Amino acid sequence: MPGPGRATDEGAAALDAYSRIVISVAEAVTPRVAALQVPRRGRGGWFSTALGSAVVFTEDGFLLTNAHVVGHADAGTLAFGDGTTAPFHTIGTDPLSDLAVLRADGATPPPVRLGEATALRVGQLVVAVGNPLGLAGTVTAGVVSALGRSLPARAGSAVRVIDDVIQTDAALNPGNSGGALTTADGEVVGITTAVAGNGLGLAVPINATSRQIIAALLAEGRIRRAYLGLAGVPAPLPPALRRRTGQQAGLRIVEVVPHAPAARAGLRQGDLLLTAAGEPMSTAQSLQRLMLADAIGRPLPLTVLRGDALVDVIATPTELHADD
Repeated sequence: MPGPGRATDEGAAALDAYSRIVISVAEAVTPRVAALQVPRRGRGGWFSTALGSAVVFTEDGFLLTNAHVVGHADAGTLAFGDGTTAPFHTIGTDPLSDLAVLRADGATPPPVRLGEATALRVGQLVVAVGNPLGLAGTVTAGVVSALGRSLPARAGSAVRVIDDVIQTDAALNPGNSGGALTTADGEVVGITTAVAGNGLGLAVPINATSRQIIAALLAEGRIRRAYLGLAGVPAPLPPALRRRTGQQAGLRIVEVVPHAPAARAGLRQGDLLLTAAGEPMSTAQSLQRLMLADAIGRPLPLTVLRGDALVDVIATPTELHADD
């Protein structure tokens, strides 16, 4: 058996390896994360300043942050850890994904490397880099404590769910919103978005959906979303249908908005939505992923279970507006 001295040495070596990882990520990512100061107009005409973080993600000075940090502001000020400051202007915000794109009106450091959140595993080491309370270069480390979490988001009366949110126990503080969540090799896999409480933080993942949103914000400054006008909850398929299709659950329709595309297609409360565009629909998020700009005005084939019968319908989504 190893003596206590050897165990101590092994523990010190492991801790040293952990420290080296965090230090290397901090050195690589901290210079690329800015502190934001965003002016806000309050009631009565007075102004306040919101604080947050933003991450440089292109060579020509575009930054990612949270929509809730920017709010309705068209411009603000950013500061990097080396003391460099510059004004920025807002390119576009999307409250329903809590993402925003900014552009610095001045020189910026080289961009971070964007990774892929779908490759994350529970228990994996992650490092959060941000500017809580405007303190540049604050770094915390922890693990991915859960994946697939959901976070409600609102724009006007429209409410959607940000899906596949990353949950971490890396400490996040006020002002961390808009900062970077990275893997051990320094790739940014999430934009930290909220303090969940009880030592937990959340981050919007960098994945295929968020890349589409970022690309649309860069190109058009806004996100166009498709609208069906239904609400549903997950529900299990009948055993015989599970065996036949291999699909375990569908989306039980609990509300159909009158005169909306779903109603015009003949969908009814109580229908069990099985597929949309040939893809299994087992959660509200699986349907939301299809409701981006390219679905607007295009016929969308849907299959529902109504009683004991499979019913195929075609719905044509319209564009989502804030009052939908």
